[in-house]
Amino acid sequence: MPPSAHHLQAAVSALRLGGVIACPTEAVWGLSCDPDDEEAVAHLLALKGRPVAKGLILVAAREEHIGFLLSGLSAAHRQTLSESWPGPATWLIPHRERVPGWICGAHSTVAVRVSSHPAVSELCAAWGGPLVSTSANPAGALPAREAYQVRRYFGDNLDYLLPGRVGNALRPTGIRDLFSGQIIRD
Repeated sequence: MPPSAHHLQAAVSALRLGGVIACPTEAVWGLSCDPDDEEAVAHLLALKGRPVAKGLILVAAREEHIGFLLSGLSAAHRQTLSESWPGPATWLIPHRERVPGWICGAHSTVAVRVSSHPAVSELCAAWGGPLVSTSANPAGALPAREAYQVRRYFGDNLDYLLPGRVGNALRPTGIRDLFSGQIIRD
């Protein structure tokens, strides 16, 4: 069930003010922020205890939201992506210096997903583009599957928690390299 217009407006307002928010995704709760806001990303990474070198996922509502990353890909690669989206498939694609270092980390690729989860999809649509998406848990802890777990992990350190429920997937989305087909995370 998609979030209400009121909740979406509150979430987008928090994001526009440089905030870090939590929202349900396909399998677990996620943390999101504006990928172009270095301070917001630094705050998100600090909350998780995650090094910037690992990189982050960009999630979108539509392929058009990440079109700047897809241009230059072959028709076959574009078709592979289109056949898996929207859905719980995250792909590593070359970023070609089109994303800041605080998003791609130490990698020449960036992880991207076009989500079919109503909360994430509606949030990205209301935002008007891609957002950072990473599991809502401190490094080494189990990802939160319930809102109370998110609150337990982060308390008042989040700027908003978008109400909703995680999807039916049992594990976070798989990650696969678009060019090699190699499974990075199953």
